[in-house]
Amino acid sequence: MTPEREQKLLSVLQRRQPDLTLIAEQVHKPRNISALIRNCDAAGVPEVQVVKPKEGYHNYRGTALGSDRWVDTALHETLDDAVDKVRAQGMKIYAAHFSDEAVPYREVDYTQPCAIIMGAEKEGISPRAAELADAHIIIPMQGVVSSLNVSTAAGIILAEVIDQRLRAGLYDQSRMPIEWIARKMFEARYPKVAEFCRRRRLAYPEYSESGEMLAPADWNAQVTAGTAPVLESA
Repeated sequence: MTPEREQKLLSVLQRRQPDLTLIAEQVHKPRNISALIRNCDAAGVPEVQVVKPKEGYHNYRGTALGSDRWVDTALHETLDDAVDKVRAQGMKIYAAHFSDEAVPYREVDYTQPCAIIMGAEKEGISPRAAELADAHIIIPMQGVVSSLNVSTAAGIILAEVIDQRLRAGLYDQSRMPIEWIARKMFEARYPKVAEFCRRRRLAYPEYSESGEMLAPADWNAQVTAGTAPVLESA
């Protein structure tokens, strides 16, 4: 990695927003999940909450164009699990949903800690999601068709999120944990090692705050001997 590439990547990672996330509820098309991840990367979202669809979760990297390397995905068995997680982080919840109480998406405050629920391609969000949300938001439509593709709708809403947060100066200083940035820097420096560890369910080797492996020879020896540490969740 060149010094220029390292500095650019570090600058991007430091602008990630720890108090902003998106909840994808029962979005079952892999292309749409990947497009949502790409949108989140553009908005500085460090982690997307994915509620597993009934059809099962399948990662599709094509539409993400590599964004999935920089945005973590947290999988949840139920919507309540996802909501509990973001509530524990002090986030307000907005749901993209047509209802009598819905307000235009530009009329809410995205500078506070918040999560945005986006629903399935045809059904939209569930009644439970509508119930759990603090507010419902809509994109005013002027055409015959009254809805947008989920990733397109998310992109429009996140563009407003970016604008509000830029004006509030929330991208001006790093608020992400040092450990998270170090992990992403390691994955950028050693993508083959990171992929090897994920496939084998191994813990990453030790690395510095800048993502540099501290003892590569020792780790290689552990892998060869079959004694490399495994993931705690394995």
